Amino acid sequence: MRLVEVEGDLLDQDVEVLVNAWNRNLFPWWLLLPQGVSGALKRRAGLAPFRELARMPMIPLGEAVITGAGELPHRALIHVAGIDLLWRSSEQTIHHCVRSALALANAHGLASIAFPVIGAGSGGMDEVRAHAALIDALQHTTTRAIEVRVVRFRGR
Repeated sequence: MRLVEVEGDLLDQDVEVLVNAWNRNLFPWWLLLPQGVSGALKRRAGLAPFRELARMPMIPLGEAVITGAGELPHRALIHVAGIDLLWRSSEQTIHHCVRSALALANAHGLASIAFPVIGAGSGGMDEVRAHAALIDALQHTTTRAIEVRVVRFRGR
């Protein structure tokens, strides 16, 4: 695995698949106020990926599912269940999300993936703590040769 850290917009990364921290499908996508990565995805990818998600059952905490990328130039989106029923994340959940997302990317033969800082934002964790957990999870996950980007968003 080749790990690269960048600052910028997750949706602008030149990778095959983007990771979206999702709400486990507990609430329908159309009931949620667009925010963070999911909000940006809805605006730029369109509704097709979220319609695909709506046809899936509830995603267990820390697990991942894959959908099309809608209007984005990427091959797919991987949605990880990064927050619990109280809209909180933890280091353990972040580790599980990373393993699940990388397993899906490997299963689909994807060569590059970009992660946001899972757990920060809607997950309620401090960004520094969430970032440290994400990097730790990536460093302790064995996977085939894949480029992994961790994208730290900086507002415009």
